[in-house]
Amino acid sequence: MAEEQKPSAPPTTPAAGAAAGAAPATTERKGKKKTRKNVQTGIVFIQSTFNNTIITITDVSGNVLSWSSAGARGFKGSRKSTPFAAQVAAGDAAAKAMEHGLKNVSVMVKGPGAGRESALRALAAAGLKVTLIRDITPIPHNGCRPPKRRRV
Repeated sequence: MAEEQKPSAPPTTPAAGAAAGAAPATTERKGKKKTRKNVQTGIVFIQSTFNNTIITITDVSGNVLSWSSAGARGFKGSRKSTPFAAQVAAGDAAAKAMEHGLKNVSVMVKGPGAGRESALRALAAAGLKVTLIRDITPIPHNGCRPPKRRRV
């Protein structure tokens, strides 16, 4: 019956530990754990402007699975508006979304930029099956108000 007991450390008060600058006992970061969603179908939104191309991939209820843009892929300045930059961004977004099990997508294209078609081709080349392509570019019905008539 000769059991050894380890002596317990003297209790420290929280104020004393904070004053001494001691780190907390656990230094693990507790963040959200990335979970793999099992999504078969989704919607791809391609917003192509004259300055950039943004690709957002969501599930059918609108929750974002992945996104990418030409600027996020490292293109700067006038190179962001090129078709190649849009292709790289679309391939990156598709690869991230396919990690969640995405296979079939509907594509909504918006804007007048140069990266519209190349982004769409990159999605198909990445292995996603495109089931629908729809242009959702807003059209001005009567235009903006003309300037006030100038009297000379």
